[in-house]
Amino acid sequence: MIRVHLSRLMGEKRLKIADLARDTGLSRTTLTRLYYEESERLDFETLEKICRYLEVDIADLLEISDKK
Repeated sequence: MIRVHLSRLMGEKRLKIADLARDTGLSRTTLTRLYYEESERLDFETLEKICRYLEVDIADLLEISDKK
């Protein structure tokens, strides 16, 4: 299972999904699914936009976990 730490990273920076959507051009639906770890896939462009905006590495955003 891949864990997405978007909610934690956004919380640390006190950002809302609306802020991230507005500033990156990504859809609120996509970001909401990632925020709540409900997304089944993630494309590279989305990943890059989020990482660049939050100024984090991919490893800070994603984690491979054995837990389900």
